[in-house]
Amino acid sequence: MKEQFVRDLNVKDDVDSFFLVKHIAVMEAKDGKNYLNVVLADCTGDLESRKWHDAQEVADAITRGDYVRATGKINQFQGRLQLIINNLSKIDNREIDKGDFTPKSASSADLMMEELLKYVAELDDVYIRDLLQNMLFDTDIARRLKCWYAGKNIHHAYEAGLLEHILSCTRLAVHLSSLYKVNHNYVVAGAVLHDLCKIYELSEGPLVDYTDEGKLIGHLIKATEIVDHFASKIRGFPTSIKIHLKHIVISHHGELEYGSPKVPQTAEAYLVHLIDMMDSKMNSVARAITADRTVGRWTGMIKHLDCVLFKNELPTYTEYLPDKTADKTTDKTVEKGVDKTGEKNVPKEKLEEKSKSKSDKKSDGTLTYTMARMLEGLKENGKDNSKDNQSSEGEE
Repeated sequence: MKEQFVRDLNVKDDVDSFFLVKHIAVMEAKDGKNYLNVVLADCTGDLESRKWHDAQEVADAITRGDYVRATGKINQFQGRLQLIINNLSKIDNREIDKGDFTPKSASSADLMMEELLKYVAELDDVYIRDLLQNMLFDTDIARRLKCWYAGKNIHHAYEAGLLEHILSCTRLAVHLSSLYKVNHNYVVAGAVLHDLCKIYELSEGPLVDYTDEGKLIGHLIKATEIVDHFASKIRGFPTSIKIHLKHIVISHHGELEYGSPKVPQTAEAYLVHLIDMMDSKMNSVARAITADRTVGRWTGMIKHLDCVLFKNELPTYTEYLPDKTADKTTDKTVEKGVDKTGEKNVPKEKLEEKSKSKSDKKSDGTLTYTMARMLEGLKENGKDNSKDNQSSEGEE
């Protein structure tokens, strides 16, 4: 029975456990000697591993997809955990529980399918509703959806991950369609259809790969085929609906360089593209943070996101912080905040003086002076300008 899992391992831990081999290859080190580069996995994550001796001998006995017993010690290399393997041997599949090596969605596949069907049943367009229901009630499609991965490695790459992604996109479609005032029937249909045919493009997990159909046709074109197939079973299915559904599916990658033969050209198609991108990216971010074993607050470089990610939760204050702005040296109250000049912790007397000067301004920005303030200005520097004015009047 498996007791050690990848997510629980730390630097200097001794390892003796069962794993699934996701990758194995003989590599050449800088000194010219061969070593074994291995990626071991269980349901909690992947573990980079190295074996410095007997590389070719072990590689000849073990292949990708084998279950193995690995012993060794956890090391840290470039901020990442790495298993230095002492021994690696193949084991009988009957010795293990395959559930220990298959990552799964945190949600029940049956409950997710039930919720997805509920959203479809609430659609207004009878043709689109019937089309989607016929697809989702198809025995083979329903079986695959409940266990298929959405991808090999990047987003929703776990059992029932494809169904989780489709359901999440459908939830967004329902809410965002009303917000942006677009036809929700097409946006929901796009959410359901856009990645549905990954059940034909990808093989079943846990070692997911592209099928021949996936490599030669792909899930975008395959989706147009099943739209035609299921629409042909509905009497009088409008051609215009088929055209728009196909456009949404083939344009949902958003850009020609990302594999879409067309860019989105309706508001509904563009929204489906953005919904798909949002859900896939957020899942990728969450999984990258969870899987990262780098020490500290930041992940290592995430290649598919082209960045490092901050791992800690962002601060949230449900109450105001205590006021720590009292000037203890002068025992004068200091106002919180910053004045318009950028000066911080301004003394109360100074703020009052500034406030007084502001009161001399009208709403139109012009200055007004009282007689008293004018006289104060005339007496500056000890000079009484009023006498000068009187003498000059006498000379006239």
